[in-house]
Amino acid sequence: MRIRYLSCGTDCPFGGPVFDGFSKSVFGIIPCAAQLIETNEGLVLVDTGYGLEDVRHPHPRLSRFFHTLLNIRFRIEDTARHQVEAMGYSPRDVRHIVLTHLDFDHAGGIEDFPEARVHVMEAERRAAEKKRRGFIARRRYRPAQWDDVRDWRTYAGGGDRWFGLDSVRSLDGLPPEILMIPLPGHTEGHAGVAVQSAQGWVLNAGDAYFYRRELDADRRRCTPGLRLYQTMMDTHRRRRFDNQRRLRELKHDKGSAVTIFCSHDQKELEAMQAR
Repeated sequence: MRIRYLSCGTDCPFGGPVFDGFSKSVFGIIPCAAQLIETNEGLVLVDTGYGLEDVRHPHPRLSRFFHTLLNIRFRIEDTARHQVEAMGYSPRDVRHIVLTHLDFDHAGGIEDFPEARVHVMEAERRAAEKKRRGFIARRRYRPAQWDDVRDWRTYAGGGDRWFGLDSVRSLDGLPPEILMIPLPGHTEGHAGVAVQSAQGWVLNAGDAYFYRRELDADRRRCTPGLRLYQTMMDTHRRRRFDNQRRLRELKHDKGSAVTIFCSHDQKELEAMQAR
């Protein structure tokens, strides 16, 4: 399997290095990372970032609150569909979409791939469709991004173990080298996605953490802006911290076998693209 690492949209919040830790501008660079995996069963997307309709008609499709807070940069060329077509593929070649969760900046491009089967944790779909109560929940989950999807596959939870973590194997129609790793906390049904390639395992940790130094074994830290944002978006803070601890232990103990990256760290994304 070949894995390509995409940035499917960029958030540019005011504050620059207060968010990303490196910008010299007053605006930060926070990517919406996705993966395009070439398999014998067709193409698989892990997350989709912002979609075509998000770019063309951001309101009321997206929340004005998050649009303003994150200073979202909308560009057609950043969408997953545009990038897939630029590689010479058809949108119909994307047979599966595996989602870490259904937040607006991860699920916006789902309907750009109408032939795709969509995989997500059962608890996440339930939260997004039936528990949209409160200021954040109503604005993070945007049903307009997925209300035309007809081929859902949801999964109840772990059981099998993967490097000491719960995992969901045998995703319907996907090769056994692709697993979901439940990592709740950021949302109720948040999950990472593990992929075994010729270079070893890669774990897309989604929004289980936001900043690369959060997985440091010693002197772990996060930028003030991203620390505040994570706190605001938490559904289960203790579970998020517990899962970050597990990820730190995984990186420390199995770092030679597993490469971990998150959805919103530009430096981590660049390192993965360099692979």
